[in-house]
Amino acid sequence: MADRPAGSPSARVQRAVALDEATARRAGAALVTEREEVHWSAREGGLTARRVARLGAVELTAVPLTDPDPVLVRAALMDGLAREGVFALLSWPPAAEGLRERLAFLHRVLGDPWPDVSDGALLERAGDWLEPELSRARRRADLGRIDTTAALQRLLPWASGEAGRLDELAPERLTVPSGSKIRVDYSGERPVLAVKLQELFGWQAAPALAGGRVPLTVHLLSPAGRPAAVTGDLASFWRDGYRAVRADLRGRYPRHPWPEDPTTAEPTRRANPRR
Repeated sequence: MADRPAGSPSARVQRAVALDEATARRAGAALVTEREEVHWSAREGGLTARRVARLGAVELTAVPLTDPDPVLVRAALMDGLAREGVFALLSWPPAAEGLRERLAFLHRVLGDPWPDVSDGALLERAGDWLEPELSRARRRADLGRIDTTAALQRLLPWASGEAGRLDELAPERLTVPSGSKIRVDYSGERPVLAVKLQELFGWQAAPALAGGRVPLTVHLLSPAGRPAAVTGDLASFWRDGYRAVRADLRGRYPRHPWPEDPTTAEPTRRANPRR
């Protein structure tokens, strides 16, 4: 026997009698349910899958499942991605992270059709770029084995034909006057090209990216690979800043060329040979 006083959120049990499970099952047969339950458990660090029998809200039995319904597994994995984030559960090797940064740059500068690749947007479009791997996944470890580089490529604007312009608009590497292919860093607000100063002799201007909209920031490095100067205007640096850098560094690195006129000098990756 129970009642609930007016305004009270819960009832009070005034009289009760203990029932064994068999009697409870007979008395509440209409309330007995049995179903598969697959959940993401942050505490256990992955999926839990059980076949659970309940009498109303009372759990009667729970048996671990070795082969749960793939639809339930997919929903639970999506819940895990939502709770912990796509960058926490998926593997992001340098190639995948680099591609994501290039796409983020183009989306920020050009907008559509270049995709939003933020955490929230990637989760919202999981069906567009993580399938069919997501539907085949059965546990947390399977998420970490997804090739995110190949998966991200599914988000490229193939239908419009713009996907083919990725390397033109946001190249992964740029060939500098010395012949070196230098990786462009898209992790900040402006793309950065970090390269040894001597490799840029004769280069009047670094190319602007995103169809000429965004000039590169060039980090000119010393022979030891340390930043000697930062510029977004190479011509201005050769004209106004190079003399001070030359005066500061040529005594420390005498085996490297420090011409008076860097705009006509031969670019090089190497030090001068020892005499």
